[in-house]
Amino acid sequence: MSVSSGLLTQVSIGAVALYTLVTAASRAIGRLLALAEYYDVDEVLVGMTVLALGTSLPELSSHLIASLGILSGVLDYQVTSAVVIGGNTGSSTVQQFLLVGVLLIGYGTVHVSRAFVYESYLPMLGAIGATMLLAWDGTISRLDGVLLLGLYLAYVGAILTFRERTQSLREAPSENPRRDAVVATGLLVLVLLSASLMLSVVEVIVGALALGGSMVGIVTVGVAAALPELTAVMDAIRRRSPHVALGTLIGSNIVNPLVGIGLGGALSTYAVPPAVVRWDLPFKLVAGLGLLGWVLYWREGAFTRTEGGYMLGLYFVFVAGRLLLFPGQ
Repeated sequence: MSVSSGLLTQVSIGAVALYTLVTAASRAIGRLLALAEYYDVDEVLVGMTVLALGTSLPELSSHLIASLGILSGVLDYQVTSAVVIGGNTGSSTVQQFLLVGVLLIGYGTVHVSRAFVYESYLPMLGAIGATMLLAWDGTISRLDGVLLLGLYLAYVGAILTFRERTQSLREAPSENPRRDAVVATGLLVLVLLSASLMLSVVEVIVGALALGGSMVGIVTVGVAAALPELTAVMDAIRRRSPHVALGTLIGSNIVNPLVGIGLGGALSTYAVPPAVVRWDLPFKLVAGLGLLGWVLYWREGAFTRTEGGYMLGLYFVFVAGRLLLFPGQ
């Protein structure tokens, strides 16, 4: 078998693993939501656990498998760290700019309240800033990982304590809880197996093409892992319920760095590529602050299709800048 055909085989296997990962995660979320409805779990708790963590399941499973692979010596420390951190920041950037842009262009004007800014948007910016600060030295240590996880738990505690009970889009109640629990468990196992296969293949591809691991993570794991959120956006446009999708996108941007990178760092530590702390996270933070100021003080709390267009442009500026300034990372 030639080198090119062998590489094509690896790419094909990786694509199937990535598709399986995202599809199984999406179906697991549906089963878990049905179980939550059956047992009448509080809507806010569902939003902070099943929806926020569930839509980030591809990223979280990748981090878990990556850290276990690093600890066991099966996966390369530098390459695997770069791939999963790149995938994490890539997915978050897709959600923060590209998918919010799609939502606004598809739906139209969305008004955000001060409460939403304080409860969701500012914590998102805080999560980005905390991750950038802890990763600035080029590593995520176990202490850094524990701190990130602690910040997420503190955030959830504050939301459950002070936020009022609200309605959200929910699945129909489970008609067979035992069956759905078994199916959800099987799907979660499939998610982990797919993540393991995908990371092994990506490591081979990175080595064969001499590409930067974090850039590969951004354009593969990062884009594919945002597909559950894309489904939420399209469903919200169809149902004319944009605030649910906006909350899910912002919530995932809190979960990804705090839980994803935090969990992986606490288990195995990570080596952080310079591009992540010099471009990825600063870009997300500065652009997020700029948009917040623009919307609050110029648009008086209204996101319009104009802002949606700006967000689409910001995503492509992010990718272009990454490729031009840090091509080997």
